[in-house]
Amino acid sequence: MSRNGLLAALAAVMLSAGSAAAQEQPNTQPRVTTVPAADPQSAPTVVEQPAPAAPVAPASPTAGQAAPTAPQPANQPGASAQAEPSAISLTLPHDLSPWGMFMAADIIVKAVMIGLAFASLVTWTVWLAKSLEILFGKLSARRAARAIGNAATLRQAGRSLGNSGGPGALLVRAAEEETALSAGALGHVTGDGLKERVTSRLSRIEAAAARRMSRGTGVLATIGSTAPFVGLFGTVWGIMNAFIGISQAQTTNLAVVAPGIAEALLATAMGLVAAIPAVVIYNVFARSIAGYRQLLADASAGVERLVSRDLDFRTVPQAPALAAE
Repeated sequence: MSRNGLLAALAAVMLSAGSAAAQEQPNTQPRVTTVPAADPQSAPTVVEQPAPAAPVAPASPTAGQAAPTAPQPANQPGASAQAEPSAISLTLPHDLSPWGMFMAADIIVKAVMIGLAFASLVTWTVWLAKSLEILFGKLSARRAARAIGNAATLRQAGRSLGNSGGPGALLVRAAEEETALSAGALGHVTGDGLKERVTSRLSRIEAAAARRMSRGTGVLATIGSTAPFVGLFGTVWGIMNAFIGISQAQTTNLAVVAPGIAEALLATAMGLVAAIPAVVIYNVFARSIAGYRQLLADASAGVERLVSRDLDFRTVPQAPALAAE
C-alpha cells in the first residue's frame, strides 16, 4: 500500500472515532477535524467546526410551584372520584329544620325548649279558659245590672234575679240579708248604719268576684316576663357548646359552625314565641277584667240605691186613709 493510501485510511478511522464519541457524549467545545493534505510531504490541515447546540432540557419545577399535570377528561373515573369528596365536604352535618335542630341540640338546650313549649301550651290554654269565663261573667253581670236598674225596690230586684247565680244575684241577696238582720233596730236608729254595713258586704263580694276572675292571669305575666330570659339562657349554653366544637374541630368552616349556632338561636326564638302571646293576652285580659269590675260596680251602686230607697219609704208616715184602714 502506498503512503497516500495509508494516510487516507488513518484519517477515516480518526473521523469515525470522533463522530462516535460526539454522539455518545455531547461536547460544548468546538469539534476538531483533521483533513489530509493533498501533498504527501505536507502536514494535515486542522479545521475547527462549531459544536452542535445542546438540547434544552425542560425546566424542573421549583419548590413553590406545582408541576403541571395533564388535564383528565371529565368522563374518566378519576375525575368523578376527585369531585365526590368536595361535594361531600359541602354537605351540612345536621338537618337544619326545627325538628332536626331540636334533636341535635344539647340536653340542656332541649330541656329549655321543652319548658318553653309547655309554657306556650299553658298560655293558650289559659287564653281559651279565661276568654270563656270572662265572656259569661260579663253577660251575667250586665243582665244583673239591668235587672237592678229596672227594679223599684230591693225585693223586686230579688224576684227579678230569682235563684240565678253570679255576683249580681249575690249582691242583691247580701243586701236583703243585711236589711233583715237590721230590721229590729230600724225603729230606734237611723239607716246610716245599715247603709254602711250593706256597702261593706257589697264591696267584699265585688272584690272576691274580681279576684276570682283574675285567677290564672298571673301565669301569663310570669311567662311573658321570664320566657325571653329562659330562651336566652338556652342560646348562651348552645353557643358555648358550638365554640367548644369549633375548637375541637380546629376549623372555622361554615358547615361546622352554622348548625351549633342555629340550634342555640332556636331557643331564643321559642322564648319569644312563648313570651309575646303571653304579654298580649295578659293585656287583653287586664282590660276585660277592668270592664267586668266596672259592671259589678254599677250593680253594687244600684243595690245601694235600692236599700236607701227602702229606708226612705220606711220613715215616711202613712197616709190617713191607709191609717184608717
